[in-house]
Amino acid sequence: MNEPQKKPNEADTDTATAQADVKGQAAAPEAPETAAAPGEEAAGSEGQGDAQGGDRVAALEAEVAGLKDQLLRTLAETENIRRRAQREREDTAKYAVSSFAKELLAVADNLRRAVDAVPAEQREQDDVMKNLLVGIEATERQLHAAFDRGGIKKMEALGEQFDPNFHQVVFEVENTGKPGGTIVQVLQDGYTIHGRLLREAMVGAAKRGADEPVSRVDTQA
Repeated sequence: MNEPQKKPNEADTDTATAQADVKGQAAAPEAPETAAAPGEEAAGSEGQGDAQGGDRVAALEAEVAGLKDQLLRTLAETENIRRRAQREREDTAKYAVSSFAKELLAVADNLRRAVDAVPAEQREQDDVMKNLLVGIEATERQLHAAFDRGGIKKMEALGEQFDPNFHQVVFEVENTGKPGGTIVQVLQDGYTIHGRLLREAMVGAAKRGADEPVSRVDTQA
């Protein structure tokens, strides 16, 4: 005879159910923490890197521009120094003989005085004097040729208007019929060397008339 089946104990059923729930909770993985999407994180890092790189490039460009400007200024200053030194060398070569040339001007003056001191009729009558003057004039020409090669030029002052930069008025002449300040006589020739005054000319100038305006000769004489 079959034995009657036993009904399951409610307590046992509850225990089994609780154990199953615990096993299920243990087996279920924990939910991952919320994290930024890979695309968003890369975009943020890339944006920050671009900003820093842009600032660095701008700083380098500014530094390069400053160095370029400094280099150009240095090159310009060096070129100016080179040109100034070259001009000084040229001036030294041109005007180094000024003192020596001034001494020779006295020789030229004396040669001209010797020629002018002999009357024309005596030159024609006296052959010895004539030959002597020919030699003096030849020496004078050679001296002036040497002056020309050295850049020394005689100024033509006669008939020119008085210029205090090149002329020294020794006396004034009245009733010349010329405008005041006109040079009517040259006592000593003036010379320039390469365009620069070497010796001023000593001259006599026409005196200003009463109806003429005041000129430089009246203020400088």
